[in-house]
Formats: sequence, C-alpha cells, structure tokens
Amino acid sequence: QVQLVESGGGSVQAGGSLKLSCVVSPRTVRTYYMGWFRQAPEKEREFVAGIRWSDGTQFYADSVKDRFTISGDSTETTIYLQMNSLKLEDTAIYYCASDVRTNGALVLASPIGDFYSWGQGTQVTVSS
Repeated sequence: QVQLVESGGGSVQAGGSLKLSCVVSPRTVRTYYMGWFRQAPEKEREFVAGIRWSDGTQFYADSVKDRFTISGDSTETTIYLQMNSLKLEDTAIYYCASDVRTNGALVLASPIGDFYSWGQGTQVTVSS
C-alpha cells in the first residue's frame, strides 16, 4: 500500500514563504509523476503543481505560476513545493499526490495526468 506523507505546512503572513515536502513509501514504489493539490474551505480540490520524472517537466496552475516551484530528489520518492509571495487566497489544505493506483475512490485529472493516491494533507494559512 503506497503512502504519501506531507510536512512543512504552517502559518505565515502575506508575502512570506513556506516549503512543503512529501515522501512516498515504500521507497520501491515507482511513480511516473507526482504533484500537489489544495483545497480551501467550501471549495473543490484543485491542481497546484506537478512534476514528471522522465524529463523533469513541471506543470503549474496559472494562479501559482511564477510564485511556486515544484522539485524532486533523484530517488523520485520525494517532492517539494517552494511557495513564495504567498497570498491570502493560498490558504488551504495542501495534498501531495501521485499516479500510483490505489483502492481509493478519489481520482483527479490534471495537465500532467490523473492522480490516484493522496497524502493526509498539511494546512497552509496565510494571514494579513
């Protein structure tokens, strides 16, 4: 059973920065792409950023382009999301996701592909 564990959320003032991390286990799991989604109160979960391991291509939602950067390590089991110039509207629970199929019901599409497995989420709160 694949597991994704996020860390790095917290509270920050508008204009500040945070860096999220996500580790997938077991380390033998093979993913072709991973990414980040977020869900604000009373809103649907939305794609934020994704990275494709084969060529390192990154995908971003327009709302975070030029402010957020997704990256990964050489093991292809850990990804990061560097978030700069944070805005109030970035407040949400951020979820790490991968293309590994599970028995879960949630499948979301994105520009990089469909995501099938999810972390528990980490809260990001941006205040004025």
